Amino acid sequence: MKVVAITGAAQGIGRGIAFAFAEAGYAVSLADPDAEAGQEALSKVRERGAKALFLQTDVAQEHEVRRWIDLTVDELGCPDVLVNNAGISRNTPFLELAASDFDRVIAVNLRGTFLCSQHAARRMVECGQSGAIINIASTRAFMSEPGTEAYTASKGGIVALTHGMAISLGPLGIRVNAISPGWIETRDWQYAPRAEQPVHSERDRLQHPVGRVGKPGDIAEACLFLAEHAGFMTGQNITIDGGMTVKMIYEE
Repeated sequence: MKVVAITGAAQGIGRGIAFAFAEAGYAVSLADPDAEAGQEALSKVRERGAKALFLQTDVAQEHEVRRWIDLTVDELGCPDVLVNNAGISRNTPFLELAASDFDRVIAVNLRGTFLCSQHAARRMVECGQSGAIINIASTRAFMSEPGTEAYTASKGGIVALTHGMAISLGPLGIRVNAISPGWIETRDWQYAPRAEQPVHSERDRLQHPVGRVGKPGDIAEACLFLAEHAGFMTGQNITIDGGMTVKMIYEE
């Protein structure tokens, strides 16, 4: 049985990815800082027939990352796939953005991606197996709105880190790719007490050439493709945004 390790797996896109890999027959290791949401996600993953574990984890802390990867290997086996999905934002006007908030976003989103990749890759190599690392970046790496500098910087760093790791880890049999989601609706993919039924306007839908807002499953399907069907693909970033970033917008 193949093993996937997923960060930020308790809610949103990460939860969708966990469900998809469970349904594909993987053992699933979930990491997330939210213990209650993590336990709920773990239960739902097991309902899908998967062997699974959850560990409350702050991916910015190396000792917590090491503990999570070690537990994954001990209980499920060496990871075949790592999905670096954990991410936070601090959307604040640039002139008011505290350095501590900027540092925290970079620590979770970018440092966390590095730490998890390094520790997972070491275990892949020790186990003598090939592997795939999938980094969840964002279209914000390439386009912005005001007040998103910390998040944007972290996601741009993830895209660059992806091709850097691809070159370093390729000779070890590990492929590394990124996915940059656009607008993915996650309000109905939260911990049950916080979940909301989303409502989208016609304008929301028409911003996307495909005619709808994205779903966590759209990203999960791409993760499965990169894990199982992309053996000649590494160092790449796939934009999944319903065509939003290629649509020219003119003010009327």
